[in-house]
This record gives sequence, C-alpha cells and structure tokens, in this order.
Amino acid sequence: MTVDQSVAFDAPTRRIGDRVERVEDEALLRGLGRYGDDASIPPGTLYAAVVRSPHAHARIQSLNVEKALEIQGVHEVLTGEDVARWAAPFAVGVRQPMEHWCLAVDKVRYAGEPVCVVIADNRYLAEDGADAIEVSYEVLPVAVDPEIAAEDSAPVLHEAVGSNIVNERNFNYGDPDLAFEQAAHQVSLKVKYPRSSCTPMECYVVVAHYQSASGTYDVLSNFQGPYALHSVMARALKVPGNRLRLRTPPDSGGSFGIKQGVFPYIVMMGLASRKVGAPVKWVEDRLEHLQGASSATNRVTHIEAAVESDGRVTALRYDQMDDCGAYLRAPEPATFYRMHGNLSGAYGIRHLKVRNRVVLTNKTPTGLNRGFGGPQVYFALERLMQRIAVELDLDPLEVIRRNLIPADQFPYQAPAGALLDSGDYPGAVERAVAEGGLDELLERRNQARAEGRIYGIGYAAVVEPSISNMGYITTAMTADERRKAGPKNGAVSTATINVGPLGDVSVHISSTPQGQGHQTVVAQVVAEVLGIDFDSIRVNVELDTQKDAWSIASGNYSSRFAGAVAGTVYRAAVAIRDRIAKVAAEQLGVDVEAVRFANGKVFAPERDPIAFHRVVGAAHWAPGTLPEHEGGALRETAFWTPPELTAPSEDDRVNSSLCYGFIFDYCGVEIDPVTGECRLDRYVTMHDAGRLLNPALVDGQVRGAFAQGLGAALMEEFAYGRDGSFLSGTLADYLIPTAPEVVEPVILHMETPSPFTPLGAKGAGEGNNMSTPVCIANAVADALGHADIQLPLTPSKVRGLIGIEEPPAPEHLKREVEAPSIEGGSALHASDSVEVPASPQEIFDSLLDPAVLAAIIPGCHQLVLDGENRYRADVTVGVGLIKARFQALVQLSDLEPPNALCLSGSGSSPMGSAEGRAQIRLTPIEEGRTRLDYQYDAAVGGKIASVGARMLQGASRVIIGQIFSRLSQQMQGETAPTGTWSRFKLWLRRLLGKGGAA
Repeated sequence: MTVDQSVAFDAPTRRIGDRVERVEDEALLRGLGRYGDDASIPPGTLYAAVVRSPHAHARIQSLNVEKALEIQGVHEVLTGEDVARWAAPFAVGVRQPMEHWCLAVDKVRYAGEPVCVVIADNRYLAEDGADAIEVSYEVLPVAVDPEIAAEDSAPVLHEAVGSNIVNERNFNYGDPDLAFEQAAHQVSLKVKYPRSSCTPMECYVVVAHYQSASGTYDVLSNFQGPYALHSVMARALKVPGNRLRLRTPPDSGGSFGIKQGVFPYIVMMGLASRKVGAPVKWVEDRLEHLQGASSATNRVTHIEAAVESDGRVTALRYDQMDDCGAYLRAPEPATFYRMHGNLSGAYGIRHLKVRNRVVLTNKTPTGLNRGFGGPQVYFALERLMQRIAVELDLDPLEVIRRNLIPADQFPYQAPAGALLDSGDYPGAVERAVAEGGLDELLERRNQARAEGRIYGIGYAAVVEPSISNMGYITTAMTADERRKAGPKNGAVSTATINVGPLGDVSVHISSTPQGQGHQTVVAQVVAEVLGIDFDSIRVNVELDTQKDAWSIASGNYSSRFAGAVAGTVYRAAVAIRDRIAKVAAEQLGVDVEAVRFANGKVFAPERDPIAFHRVVGAAHWAPGTLPEHEGGALRETAFWTPPELTAPSEDDRVNSSLCYGFIFDYCGVEIDPVTGECRLDRYVTMHDAGRLLNPALVDGQVRGAFAQGLGAALMEEFAYGRDGSFLSGTLADYLIPTAPEVVEPVILHMETPSPFTPLGAKGAGEGNNMSTPVCIANAVADALGHADIQLPLTPSKVRGLIGIEEPPAPEHLKREVEAPSIEGGSALHASDSVEVPASPQEIFDSLLDPAVLAAIIPGCHQLVLDGENRYRADVTVGVGLIKARFQALVQLSDLEPPNALCLSGSGSSPMGSAEGRAQIRLTPIEEGRTRLDYQYDAAVGGKIASVGARMLQGASRVIIGQIFSRLSQQMQGETAPTGTWSRFKLWLRRLLGKGGAA
C-alpha cells in the first residue's frame, strides 16, 4: 500500500507532524479527569473485598464464611463453589489440561491468589468481613525458580498436566548447525531477565451489574484491551458476547500494559453481582496490585553466536525459558511470540535455532508490560553483542555496525518471518554518534579511567515492533494444531467520524488510551483532512462494546495507535471529505476534483468559498438537494487491516508485527567505588518511528519508556522467598524511579515512513523499555569487565561485582547469642540488649509466669496454658497497612535457670503466617540489675511478607523491643502502656528523667 500524502502536503491547514499541545491535559491538571473510581454507580451498589491466599501453594481444605455473614452490612460471599457452578475456566493459549478460574476452586498456586469475595454495604465492612473468613489450607511444596521448576523432581502445579513445562517448541531457520560448524568463533552467554511491573498511579477498577432479566453482565472497568479477551471473558461467564457489555471510563491513570490483567476481576465481580443480586464495585489497592495483579515475564536465556573473526555474526542459537507464573493467563505466551519473527533484531543474521519452553511456578501470573517480549530478547542479544566485542577484542560499536541490515535491503524479510518495513539503521547510528556527542563521551571515559574512577559506555541497537499480528501467538502451536484450530491473523482497527448539522465534528476510536494523547493526534489528523479548526473537533475514547464499533484487535497495546488507529481515522476522514466534496461541487458548480478544504471553508478555483458548516448542513437540513447516491447523515466508520499480517506459515515463520521502528542508544555510566551506585552521565537515544504525527507526544513517550527502562535496569524487581512469599509488596521495597533519579535523555529522531500504514507512521511508545535496561547493563559491564550482569543493578549488587569486602563488625555489634535460623518467606534477624532493674533469677521466674508473659506480648488478647511452658495465644499484630489476628503457639524452651532460655512462637491468620525464636541471655551487672541480651530470627509469609523486608525489619525490631521494654516495666511494677496518650506520657517521663527503665 502506498502512502497518500496529497492532502497533507497540499492543504494550507497543516496539522499532522506539528507539536500540538495535548487537549487532554487541562482537565487532568485541574483535577477534572474522570477515572474509573469517579464514574457514577447504579443505586444500591455494594462493595467488594477480595480474600487472598497467604500461601504460594496449598490445597483448600475448608472455607468458613459464617462469621463474615454475621457482620451487619455484609451481604454475601462469592466462593469457588459458586464460580464452578456459574462459570468456566479461562481459555488457555496452549493445548494443556490446565484450569484457571477467577477464584481458586481446589488449590491456590500463588501467594495472593483470590480465594473468595466478600460483598458489603461499603468497603470497610467488606474488609471486616474478609478478616472474618476462615480458610484451612494444606500447605504444599513450592516451585519458585523456573530452572528448578522445569526439573522432573519439582512439585507440579497442575497435576493434570503432569509437568511444569506446559509448552515447548523448537525452530530452525536457515542452516544454523552448519553455520556454527564453520564459524571461526563461538560466543555464548547465559542471562536472566527479572520480573518487574508497571505500577500505574491508578490500579484496577471494576463496577459490575448482573441483569438477571436478560442474563447480561454490564461492566465498567479500566480495561485496556486487547479485546480478544472480551471473548475469553464471555466464555468464562458462559454467555454469548452480546451479553457481556464492557464499558471503559473516559480517563485512565496509566497502564503500561498491566490493565490487560484486570479481566479475571471483571469475571469475578460479574459473578459477585450475580450472587448478591445487586451492582458490585471493587477498587484494587496498591498492596493487592503489586502482589496479585500481574508482572513482566522473567526469562532465562542461553544464547550463542557463530562469529567470524571480524565480528560478523552468521547464526544464533536461543534456548529460552519463560516463567509465566502459576497460570498461563491470556494472552500468554505472548511474551515469547510477539518478538519471534524478529529474533535476529537489527542484524542481518540469516540462521537461527530456537528452543522455547514455557514454565509455570508459584508466582503471580504474568502478562503485558511495556515492550513485552522486547526487554527479554534484547537483554540477551545485546549483551551477547557486547561479549563478542570483548572476547574478540573489538570495538563494541564496530561489531554493531558490521552486523546491521543495510539500508538498501528494506523491506527486509528476517529469517523467522518478520517483514521489516523500512529503515536506515546504519544512517541512524551515524547520526546518533555525531549529534549525541559520542566522541566527548569517549573522552570522558578516558579521563575518568586515568583518574582511577570506574566508568563505562554501553550501546544497544533494537528493533521496536508495533501493530501486533493477532495470529502470532498461534506460533506456540504446531502447524498441525493450527490447521485444526483454523488460521488467525490480521489486526482490524476501527474509527467513526460524524459531522453534525452545525458543522461540528465528532470522532470515536476504539483504542482505550491510558494517557498517551490519542485525542490530540486524532484531532490533528481530522483537522488537516477536513481543513477545519483543531478546537472544533471532539474525540471520544470511551468504548462500549454494546454500541460502538470495535474488533478483537481493539485496545491500547503493542504501540498500535499511530500506525493503525490514527491511520484508520485518516481513512474515515478521507471518506467523509470525499462525500462532502461531492456536495460542495454541486453548490460551487465545479468538478469534484477541484474542491479543496482549508481554514474552515470549502473552495474551488474562481469560486467564492463556502463555510464548512454551510456545506455539511445541507446533508442534515436539506437532504433533497444532495447529489444522487448521497444519502445524507455524514457519518463514516472505517475498518482497516493490513494484508501484510498473515497467519504463521507451515514452517513456523510469522510476521508478528506490521511495523518495525529502530532505536540506537548509548550511555555513559560512572560507578561510585564505595557505595556501588550507578550514575548516568549521559544517555542518548535515537529513534526512527516512521512519520511522526506529533513529535512532542513522541518525545513524551520516549521519556516515559526511558524512565521505566531505567527502573528495570537499576531498581525494580519482584522478589519471592523460598516458600513463594512475595517480598516486594510496598513501594518501600519495590523501588521505582522518581524525578531526581531520571536524567533527561538526549532524544534524536529520523523518519523513514512505513510503506504499510496509511500515514507512514509506526509505533513509538515502548522502545526504551527494550533498549535502556541492556544499554545500561552494557555500560556497567564495560566499566567493571564482568560478563555476568544481572538486573536490577542495585548498589549492593554492583558492590559485589566490584569485589569490595565488608569490614569486620565492631566488637559491640557482634552476635553474643546465636539463635537457630528459620527458613521462610521473609527472613528477619536482629539482636539488642536492655537493662532490667531486677536480678536474673527474678526475671527468669517472671518469664515463666503466664500473667507476665501475656502482659508483655504486644497485642495479646488471651494466653491459655497448653502444656508445660507451652501456651496458645490470640494475638493481633500490625505491620504497615496490614493488621492480622493470629492464632499462635508460644513456648519457652532450652531453660538454663537463671541464665538463659529460648522464647519461640508461631501462628497463622488469613493474612499470612509467622514464626520466630528469640534466644535470651541474662547477665548480672551492678546495683542488682541485669543486662538482657536477645538474638531473634523470624520468618513471615503471605500478605504480611508482601509489605517488604524494610518495613518488616523495622516492625519486627519494634515488636520484639516492646516485649522486653514491657518486661522491664513489669519488673518495676508498671503497667505496660496501651494507648497513644499513655505511651506519650511514659516517653515524656523518661525524657525528663522522672523514672522508667533504662
């Protein structure tokens, strides 16, 4: 298809390509945005709270909801039994007997998996009801590391499958074995790409209403697409598609891919509404979002290159293992196969051998994350290119240059099937080198190293795909399986334009933007084609599947807007323009080819111009005057799918995307030799995204993707304990970059229009999340001379790479008491001492007194003797935003009166589990006092562990410290303070020297 640019270049009203300010921003900056939580709700709406599993792998033995239902204002509880009766498991992208329900039915397979939903008059009561739910679990062994999970001896998550490897495919393109046999060198590398998330400001929102009269589920949610998942949800609800009405709010507080993952909750809340007989609203909180929403797929890759002596790569071998979490949740295994067609990246490598394995582990299911698939592929490929340079003693930039696809070979067919549409990769590199100041950066590195500082330069060259082929995921199936299932391909985009009786223009698109500025660009396109004022156009981005034009490809993902959606808007605008031109030709008395549109008027040579609203008004006010075959009602809906997006071939080649932009990055990084902190000296990023429709918005997308890529490189990682407990559940432990950490990148552009899209545009929203992590990693590798670079490059990790040894601890901080270690999700260790105004014997005897023990344990409601020095306790513990009531076992052991003993405890609650031991030693000191030294080890799991190690460590210090502070008060005859005012008075008395324990 050729690009029609006649209107764009000839019309005086030029808008496409201008740096137009976003029309969306005024409402957002004034606090007038309309997000999911702002939407009006039907009368009688109730509120939901989700009860989640504290265990990573367990069988549900019993679920007791009676106490929750006794709370006034709690109406119902949706359980797995209800779900199994009314719904079906979600469709799976590979042919395996896995069952993934919106609620756990028999087993839980990750910490945070929904177990039931409490529905109440308000969220507070729903949370109270959730606390009252009693679940009995049989805890099972876990598989957390994907390489271990892939072994035959690993605990199996889905017994019906019989293995944690749920999909394996092998591919050969060209003759890779011969290329390796003939190669002068072979360079290999093993890399691990970690999990990270998107962390939008707004979390998931669902308002669901089951309309029993028609059997329809009416749902408002900040779902982003792809709308192929509408069919997945409808099938799970056991209704035809026209009985699942899905609506989106006008605004979204960001997504970056993760709001694809709201779809199980859409089904869940629809069923909750059905159970309670009323509309149900659920708003996800941050703890839930981090623990249970979704994440990027972590990947283990063994990659090898066959290399000539000059650094030219002739073949690649990939052995890739994707950890998709506990369930293969749609659209996975998209992370593998979105990039499959262009695994050779920006390079002219003709031979490929690929092994792909999808592995399940006891972690949150994965899904879309900005650039999905790209960060994983390019971290392996570009790290390998850097290693080739090191092992062959070549300049890494020269290795990149020698392998780039030449400009005269576009469109270029990659060996795995990608049809790279346009580009000049060598030219983009040379422009970036010159305009970004690489020579200066190299001189900085030389100077820094001469001064003994640690400094490195990294490079990355990546191809950014956009406009996904809806059939690429079927590459996970064999050719025989695809034939049986039927072909899948294409990517239909839709746009509707309506011209009103007063000349006003309204546009609807089914792209569900998440903050990118779609309304602005659409208005630019329409304004230019129709020659009208930009401000006179209104763009509606809300989507209602019951009323609007949409397709399974609709939504906001894979950078499809500029090339596909804006291009379809252009086609609809041209269709409207051509109809108006026929009307104007009648009024002007000229041939239709002579009609032009500009500055709000319609004109022709040697004719007086007519106002736009007068011409279009005839279609509404005087349809009898219209030309033959013009029916009036100026409304056009355009549908467009590119013919280049074909189904995977018999030999597994697939053009997985329509467009392929090019990015070349380089950066300088200096490392603090003491702290290990990586400081970006300069970051240069060159982009070729085809024709730029609004360069200012493209720059905004580049900055956003760069910030996210920076976080992935230096800070962000979803961490799990050995028992599968999630350890990154707050923003204290899951660090994301803020303004001070994000340097301003040097952004450069060149434009090689795509021949495959209506406007020549390509996507540009994801690239730096693919290129930035590996570019920074390559700079650190260059600085330190290390091959094994693992993200995120936190200061502590970099210090380990530098090889700095920790100095010995001061004598007074060395452990005097050794406590046995405890295994668990989040391990906590500390020691301290306190002086008590009593003898060791008095203290020892007091600790054996149940009344004293009950008084000194914080949050203890009841302590009941259950054996010799063994007690059952009812204890409430709060950590951060989470408060849990534990049924605990407390025991005193290893008694060495009056010198030492061990105080241990363990317990469980709906919020998680905890276990701890404190070894206590009593040493007499002057004036009849005693120094009490204690060393404790503890481990917590479940939702409590998700608050993260920093908060847990601080909270555990406070709680353990309170025990021995209260003991000191007991020995003085004081009552431990319980209220805030009492604690403040005690603190004040101590501060003023009026008594109290030391």
